[in-house]
Order: sequence, then C-alpha cells, then structure tokens
Amino acid sequence: MSKLLQISGIIGLVLVAFGLIALAVTENPFDPYVLAHLVLGVVCLVAYLVTQGKNFLASFGKRSTKYGVNAAVYTLVFIGVLVVLNVLSTKYNYRWDLTESGAYSLSPQTLKLLGGLKQDLVVTGFFEKGENPRAADLVKSYTYQSPKVKFTAVDPDRHPELVKQYKVQQLNTLHIAYGSESTNVTDPSEESVTNAIIKLTKATKKNVLFLTGHGEPKLDDRENTGGYAAAKGALENENYLVKDILLSTQPKVPDDTSLLIIAAPEKPLDQHENEAIDAYLKNGGRILVMMPTAPNDGGLKALLKNWGVEVGDDIVVDQQIRLFQGPTLGVEPIADTYNGTHPITRDFKERTIFPLVRSVEPIKGGSSDAVSLVQTSETSWAEKDVAGVFKQGRAALGPDDKKGPISIAVAATANLKKLGVEKPGDVKVVAVGTAAFANNRYINIFFNRDFFLNAANWLVGQEEMISIRSRSIRSSRVQLTDRESAAIFYFSFLVPELLLLAGLAVWWRRR
Repeated sequence: MSKLLQISGIIGLVLVAFGLIALAVTENPFDPYVLAHLVLGVVCLVAYLVTQGKNFLASFGKRSTKYGVNAAVYTLVFIGVLVVLNVLSTKYNYRWDLTESGAYSLSPQTLKLLGGLKQDLVVTGFFEKGENPRAADLVKSYTYQSPKVKFTAVDPDRHPELVKQYKVQQLNTLHIAYGSESTNVTDPSEESVTNAIIKLTKATKKNVLFLTGHGEPKLDDRENTGGYAAAKGALENENYLVKDILLSTQPKVPDDTSLLIIAAPEKPLDQHENEAIDAYLKNGGRILVMMPTAPNDGGLKALLKNWGVEVGDDIVVDQQIRLFQGPTLGVEPIADTYNGTHPITRDFKERTIFPLVRSVEPIKGGSSDAVSLVQTSETSWAEKDVAGVFKQGRAALGPDDKKGPISIAVAATANLKKLGVEKPGDVKVVAVGTAAFANNRYINIFFNRDFFLNAANWLVGQEEMISIRSRSIRSSRVQLTDRESAAIFYFSFLVPELLLLAGLAVWWRRR
C-alpha cells in the first residue's frame, strides 16, 4: 500500500491531464470519462500530498530532482513550440491531397473560375442546427482557393427571415450570390456548385443549335444510349442556350447562332441547307461536325473539304487487352495523344474513347489553318474494308489501310479577309470522326465530356472555360452511429493512457 501511495501523485497527474484533454474535446464536464478521471485524479493527488508531503518537499534539495525539473522544463518548451506551430499552421496553412484520384481537390475548371472572380461570391448554407460537415468542407475548399468567396452557415429555425428572403425550400441548400444575381443549390457537390457559379458569372448566354431533320440523335432523348440529352445538359451547365433547328424550313441560319452542331445525319443535307451553312460560315460562323459511321457521310465530306478537313471512308481499328483473353481487335479506340499547342487540347492528358470512329485529317496547303487534335495509338489503323468489319467481325492491316497513329479530330481556322470576304473575323470548324463519343452512353466515360465542351467553348470564343471539369463522384465516406463514434473516441484515449500508466509502473518498480 505504501508503494502505491508513493506513485499516487504521478497517477493523479496522468488522470487529471487526460480528464482535462477530454473536457477540452467534449466540452461536457458531466461526461462519465471526464468526471471519473478528474475525481480519481484529485483523490490520488490529495492522498499523495497527505501521506508523502514531507518527502515531496525534501526531494527538492536532491540532485535528481533538479535534473527532473530541467527535463520537465525542456518538455514544456517543446510542447510550447508545438502549440505555436499549430497556431501558425491554422493561420498560414497549405493543403496537400495525397489521394490517387484527387478526391479532396477542386477541379482545374473550378480553380480557373475562382481565379477570375471580379467581386465577392457570397455562399449561405441552410443546415439543420447550422451544421453540415460535408457541405461546409466543400465550400471551405472554395474559400481556401479564393478570398473572394465568403461562407456563412445558418440555422433555418433561428433565421426564418433569411429562408423567406432567399426562397429556401429545403434543408442543406446553398444560396449563392454574385453581384445582383443569385441562385440556390439543393444538392451540394463540386459539380453543382461550380455550374451555379458559371451561370452567375457569365453575363450572357450563347445560342447553340443542333441541326435536325436527317435522322440525327434527339436532344431530349434520355432513355436511349444514342440520345443527346446528356450532351445538351452538359452545354446548359456551361450556360449555353441549346435548341434544335430544322434548317430546311428556315431561310438561313439565325444571326444570333453562336455555334451550329451537326451530329451524325443519316440522310444527306439538301442544297438549300448546304448553301445556308456555307453562307453562315462565310459570315464568321462556327460549326462542330461529328461524323456518322462510314460509309455514310451525310454529305458532310464535301462541306468539310472546303475548310481544309479530309474525312476518310474507313473505320479505325485498334488492339485491346482483355482479361483472360489477351489482345483482341476493337472498334472503340481509346486515345491519349493530343495536340499540345491547340487551346482545345492544351495540357489535356486524359483518356477519351471514340467508338466507330473514322479518320479525320487536316489538308495541308488549303485555304484554312487546320491541325489534328486527337490521334489513336500506334497499334491502330484505318481499315478500308468497313463492310468486312461489321459483317465478318474481322480486320487485318492491308496495303490499302493506313497504319496508326490515326488522326480522328481536326480543328480548322480561316481568316475571312483571306477568303475574299470583306469582314473582320475568323471561321472556326471542328470535325470529329464519330458522333457516338458524345451520346448518352459515352459522354461521361473517361474525359469525353471535357473534350466535347472544350471544343464548344473554343468555337464560340470562350477559351477561358476550357479546362478539366469536376466529377460528380467524390471520395467514399463512412457513416458512424453515436455509439460507434463514442467507442472510437474513448478507445483513442484509453490506449495511450493505459500504456503511459503501465510504463510508469514498470519504471517505478525497476527504480
């Protein structure tokens, strides 16, 4: 019993220290862990002072005590340095995202958007009891990147006047205001928040028209994989006004058209439509042409050839590696080779997939400045025997076929004055060897959506919007019950505490 009383002071200090740390974390003085440690710690200290008080005072004259005091001072200095470093890191901090997919990093598009803010972006979060860690962490990542982003969390029950003012209808809503414009986001994610900021910061909407009337994919078709509803939604998220146009019933392409998209017509365009498109281009127009599968060309080969783009009557075949099967031939080549100097694909290093694609190459020495944007791998080739690929399912590199890498997308620019048109400005054309890469099935595979939107942004003259966009998939999270959270909390305290007490007991016994 006497030996236990001799170390009761150390045990009391340990218990009180852990009790105070737990109190600082829980902020609940009536927590069982906190109460038990503080009460037992005080009892141990009192017992030590009562029974060992004289010995304790006498120990101050010993040399070992002086060494112990010096060690304690050094320890306190070290702890003080750690506290100062933590305070400085809170004020001057930097984040590193060590996850492989960058789960905790904002996308390049979001970073570029935040860097271009001209005035404060005010975000107000309406959460139950004013708390939503997931949404708050997301918005704080925006505030970390830009001092112009201001964030406030609000409890709707305490501030009903703000709920009415901002027209908030449900919890976990973010009200985002930029200047005189504002909007509400009911599903806080980087994709939805960034899209909302784009719509608030872009002053005007640009019109994008999809040509129709020739069997093209339908804009509002969400059920079929070949529809273009996902592409339409992606453009609308970038603040474009998207509609279709039956050009055969129109005298010309409307003057307010920012971009005309022609996607896989099954039937050729008539003479009136070709003349209307030619007149639109010679007036400084912009078109994105996505070819149908060979041998059908919808009459687009001749149109593109006038602007320095050569479309092949072929299909690109590439080698694929499949698990347990080895290399096989595929008609869905995956590309990762891009033109590093063109704005559409500058710094673009991500993979894209182009199903049933045909070769599209720039014509040298033409009236326009045409460059290749995307190329397939060296193991691919442009197969001329298209019928054999579809009917027999076989292909082999022959003397008439072109060996890879194969160009499958081209961007062309022509100066109007050099074309004899007395008007300043340029004509811009982008041609892709397939329209399937942007349909409902493929647009969200790899980085097809980014390539499609980058092409649209370059064509309409919004190069500042060219970037890699946020993904809706975020990192996995674990949801714990209150009991599980409490168990983890107390366990994280008990383990180091028991180890410390055991170490002290061994030290005392050996001494």
